[in-house]
Amino acid sequence: MTNRLRVARVERGWSQDRLVRAIGEYAREHLVDVASPASLKVYVSEWENGRRTVSDTYAAVLRSLLGKTNDELFGEPAPAGLPAADGYDALLGRIDSARSLSLGMVDTFLAQTELLRSFDRQMGAAGLVDQMRAHLDALEDALTFAVLPDARRPVATALAGAATLAAWQALDVGAVERAWRHYELAKRAASEAEAPMYLAHAMAEQAYVLSDAGRPEMAVDLVRDAQRTGGSKVSPRLAAWLFAAEAELCAKAGLADDCRRALDQAEAALPAGEDTRDPDMASIFLNASHLARWRGNALAILGEDDAVAELYAALDRVDPAFTRATAGLRCDLAQAHMVRGEIDQARQHLQQARLLANRTGSVRQRRRIERLTGGL
Repeated sequence: MTNRLRVARVERGWSQDRLVRAIGEYAREHLVDVASPASLKVYVSEWENGRRTVSDTYAAVLRSLLGKTNDELFGEPAPAGLPAADGYDALLGRIDSARSLSLGMVDTFLAQTELLRSFDRQMGAAGLVDQMRAHLDALEDALTFAVLPDARRPVATALAGAATLAAWQALDVGAVERAWRHYELAKRAASEAEAPMYLAHAMAEQAYVLSDAGRPEMAVDLVRDAQRTGGSKVSPRLAAWLFAAEAELCAKAGLADDCRRALDQAEAALPAGEDTRDPDMASIFLNASHLARWRGNALAILGEDDAVAELYAALDRVDPAFTRATAGLRCDLAQAHMVRGEIDQARQHLQQARLLANRTGSVRQRRRIERLTGGL
């Protein structure tokens, strides 16, 4: 347990006092009994130094506040649920239940993924660790005991989408290894479901893990492999999304000409109109306004002077419900202003980005904000 809780707290940008306040706020909102602030301050210090065991109640609160699993916080799995099925009768019961899994139940899984996606988009991923883990467990369980392909494919497709969302959430809260493992799960599920769109999407998002880790060239190779994997079977909107992702990763790798080419390809592939959501892929949101923001981001990374106009146009049109995207857009504007030597404007956007990142608990964005702040 030693130090892991402290590291997670520091990643969140919180002091011990701020964590104590957050525990109290969570307790009041969720009607959980916790100790007094003075006692909690002692508890936090003792938890971080390994002198006090974290109870199941406090562990659940800390998982929700910090966006980490039990293993990531304390080096141990979450408390066990019901005992595993034992014996042939129990096994056959699980198989029979999976065989009778109706399309309506798969729709319920998809609706749950959509609910988690909506919450994540507006409030951030930090508070969704337990819910997301339970959702993935239920989907994996359903797939494990489904026998025939007709029963397995719909569940595998649902699992691919949920695991990709869980991976992005894990990356956002700084749980890099968990993110990578979830992307691998998503790719396996998409392969079994024979769903090339889901496979290509998971591969392209996984490329961001490599880019964040300092391997942008490898990330470019992976996103291009994702494009080849999807081939002609991806929808036009997903094709545009893949090109836009390639452009951003090329910018981070310093491949300016490749970046501009990919941006042009994204614009050419994107369907006309104001619709944002891909009817064939619930996780893809992209229209001309979103693409303008992506273009501005890539140009800002490259240090292009005209990125500012693109980004302000995107800011005027951004959906306020996309809290994390707005924080990223503020970071893009700060970076673009820094290129032009406009330090005051850069500081203003970083201040707004920091407020939004703190609201969503995004460790990934906080790290970017700190890097940009260090360049002022």
